[in-house]
Amino acid sequence: MTVSRLAVATAAFSWVVATAAGAYGQLPDWTDDPIVSRATVVRAVHLTELRARIDALRATGGLQPFAYADPTIRAGVTRIRALHLTELRTALDEAYDAAGRSRPRYAGAVQAGAAALAEAAGQIGDPAVRNRGTIGGNVAHADPASDLPTVLAALGATFTVSGPDGERSLAAADFFQGMMATALGDHDILTAVNVPAAGSGSGSAYVKFSHPASRYAVVGAAAAVTVAGGTCAGASVVVGGATAVPVRCASVEAALAGQSLSAAAIAAAAANAGGDLGDDLLGDVFASGEYRKAVAPVYVQRALTTAAERAG
Repeated sequence: MTVSRLAVATAAFSWVVATAAGAYGQLPDWTDDPIVSRATVVRAVHLTELRARIDALRATGGLQPFAYADPTIRAGVTRIRALHLTELRTALDEAYDAAGRSRPRYAGAVQAGAAALAEAAGQIGDPAVRNRGTIGGNVAHADPASDLPTVLAALGATFTVSGPDGERSLAAADFFQGMMATALGDHDILTAVNVPAAGSGSGSAYVKFSHPASRYAVVGAAAAVTVAGGTCAGASVVVGGATAVPVRCASVEAALAGQSLSAAAIAAAAANAGGDLGDDLLGDVFASGEYRKAVAPVYVQRALTTAAERAG
């Protein structure tokens, strides 16, 4: 039997390991288009050459892998798998062993405080993708079909960004600016993603129509609701996959305000989702923009139904 081996040649590149939160100072000032992975940030500006890669997964200060302290879930340099309870036990040890720290057990806290986040993480790609992908890298890449941007927008997450001019905090509406475009500057680092933990009477959920090959969201819907006195005291509904950035469904939320979250009320409110998406829709050979707009209310209804059940 003959065994053949395929050698893959790449362009020369520099490898810089960040050692602290000030890693943005280690980014060379190239004028051409690099691909850069800064901390948990992946900015794919030019896909044909790899000129630089800043890997801060071994950062020793300032970039915390994950912390949970009610009322905020804080995710920084964290593997996607860490948010998904069923995979937590098998694949986190190496990162913490390398850093000389004991492995935290926080997936249960994420399940309780932000169920939609854990739900979305468990649907991303496959185990190999979840084992290597990071939360920050996912959102900084800002793929319209990605799951986490949609969920984080619905949960009211904020993004902590450090750069030469200091640290700033951005809401999802300000962070995601277009297809694979964010508010991150050339020398910025995404150091944390902060998610408010759900309080009493609150529930969240994420559902999607998954592409059968890539498992990206053709349409994804995230919903978070708060129930008080038997009626909806607050709702956040976001749809992703159909537009360049996640879209907040304001008319759906308005229709739920003060209503009991019955099946009929949810269905009536969810029917408004298509109108909230507007006409600037994404489409491809698998699913046209019109199709995505047509099915969005179905997934919004499913997300709202599950979120309402979890809210009690």
